[in-house]
Amino acid sequence: MLSACGTDVNEAVDNSPVNDTSEDMNTEVNNEENHHASSDEETADDHETNQNENEDSAFEPDGLMEIHFIDAGQADATLFLFEEEGEPFSILYDAGDWTRTDVVDYLHEQKLDGIDIMIASHPHADHIGQMAIIIDEFDVGEVWMSGEEHSSATYERVIDAVLSSDAVYEEPRTGDEYRIGDAELIILNPERLTGDLHDSSLSIKLTYGEHRFLLTGDAEHSAEERMINTGINLSADVLHLGHHGSRTSTGEAFLDAVAPSYAIISAGMDNSYGHPHEEVMDRVLSRDIEIYATYEHGTIIMETDGANLNVSTDQSGEITGAQESASTDHSDPSSGTETQNGTSDTGCIDINSASQAELEEIIHIGEARAEELLSLRPFDTVDELTNINGISSGRLADIKEENLACIEGVD
Repeated sequence: MLSACGTDVNEAVDNSPVNDTSEDMNTEVNNEENHHASSDEETADDHETNQNENEDSAFEPDGLMEIHFIDAGQADATLFLFEEEGEPFSILYDAGDWTRTDVVDYLHEQKLDGIDIMIASHPHADHIGQMAIIIDEFDVGEVWMSGEEHSSATYERVIDAVLSSDAVYEEPRTGDEYRIGDAELIILNPERLTGDLHDSSLSIKLTYGEHRFLLTGDAEHSAEERMINTGINLSADVLHLGHHGSRTSTGEAFLDAVAPSYAIISAGMDNSYGHPHEEVMDRVLSRDIEIYATYEHGTIIMETDGANLNVSTDQSGEITGAQESASTDHSDPSSGTETQNGTSDTGCIDINSASQAELEEIIHIGEARAEELLSLRPFDTVDELTNINGISSGRLADIKEENLACIEGVD
């Protein structure tokens, strides 16, 4: 039997606007029958001490855990399945893209009656895309989200689905710890909301016996640095590379702090983003980390009894570098000019001609900001990006330091 303190979404005001749901959904209830995670009530200092002293789980598993990195194209979905004394548990981290039903179909193939905890790293449509359908078709016990909001119809459908269900709604924060069956889970990010959906990605480390799994959604370098600075032990056997292997994530310091034996990449074959990026792949390969990618291996399944860890894949393959056919250099070398997709012959992204997908590759430019950028252009200088909601002088400095955004013909 599991218990938790949570929030009953059905106590929210039904006619509240979407951007008020987080506040309305924070009514505390005590409903142990429907709660699946028990959270240790400790101070932040206690969390840090416990994490540093107890690297491995305090619980010896009595069964197997399966971790399914589902092949969801250019989207994320990871399913944890395990048992404690014959009682099954399930955790779904992210839920694929809104234009597909592959994650829903996969859950049905596993013959699941329900999902104990469904976690959304952040409210972009390639991470929460099928959550509303899952809530409708499965008995979902708890829904965890960062609390960041989005104006998209996909996000609104998810919130409506949560409100109309019996699921408990949670917004965990850095240092929160939970025991779920024989598994332990700690929240690594966010400590607080920043208004940047990627920066606030709900990041977790799950421990099962001697093995640890770390997932960060689309968390970028700034969030990774904060995770390092918490003092929480980030060491993990398996790291799910942030942001589909984008250069915005999986920095040197973060990779060294996690020191994984395995890296997992969720990305689509020949995707337009060029994921995973070459510099990230070089970084991972130089550390002799074994890499599995959904675009090469299909769905990747890891199985552990807490001591041993085995890997199986839908397809055989070997990762030796970035996808050759998904190069991020889309320029026409014979013309010396930018092509229609907005990537110039210098390799930067022209903010006046790039597609929305390409704009989202720029640090701090997520889906919503890319849409706003499209509506505001043309720009005379990169400095004018501060006209976009949420891009301050500090974030502009990050964008310029990354040296990816440009205007062709303007120094």
